[in-house]
Amino acid sequence: MYTLQIEHQVRDFSMWRRAFDTDPLDRAGSGVRAFRIYRPVGDNSVMIELDFETQEGAVVFLARLEEEVWKSVPAAPALVGTPETRIVEIVENTTVAW
Repeated sequence: MYTLQIEHQVRDFSMWRRAFDTDPLDRAGSGVRAFRIYRPVGDNSVMIELDFETQEGAVVFLARLEEEVWKSVPAAPALVGTPETRIVEIVENTTVAW
């Protein structure tokens, strides 16, 4: 399993969330198996993790984000600056029961 990690500044979280929810790249149809959204405390940024079965799926999706979404003001109205990204391989995922 591979995860595309994205962090970027946003003007307004609600505006960003509405744009994210329109799902312009069809996440499920593009190979995203799960995603998580984080909001750092005291910061106007958003962190997203998108899980893929293959590294190639993550690479292709990132390229589409860069070309089709992040360069389009209507598709990314709340985006500020250039997102920071990386693709990581999940080595272990364990839930600890207390």
